[in-house]
Amino acid sequence: QVTLVESGGGLVQPGGSLRLSCAAPGTTFSIYMLGWYRQAPGKQRELVATITSSGRTNYNESVKGRFTISRDGAKNTVYLQMNSLKPEDTAVYYCNAEYYAGLSWGQGTQVTVSS
Repeated sequence: QVTLVESGGGLVQPGGSLRLSCAAPGTTFSIYMLGWYRQAPGKQRELVATITSSGRTNYNESVKGRFTISRDGAKNTVYLQMNSLKPEDTAVYYCNAEYYAGLSWGQGTQVTVSS
């Protein structure tokens, strides 16, 4: 089981930026895919962005051009740089890891975009 620890959420004004981080401390093997999902109140959880161990990325259409996912492979750490934030980006953001034995989720971090 991979434990994921997220950080970086908070309150930001529309047009602002935030950077989320997610680490997998103590993991000694390479994680195939790391990603970010989000869930807004009353809505289903949706994919935000993913990145494979080879660096291939995938983004939700609604965040393309505004969000950038990256990873530090040696540390099994993934980042989500979020720019030009909109009120509709408000949600709990969850880190996700896909590896040889299955899937793991982080505890979630709240992102609120409001003036």
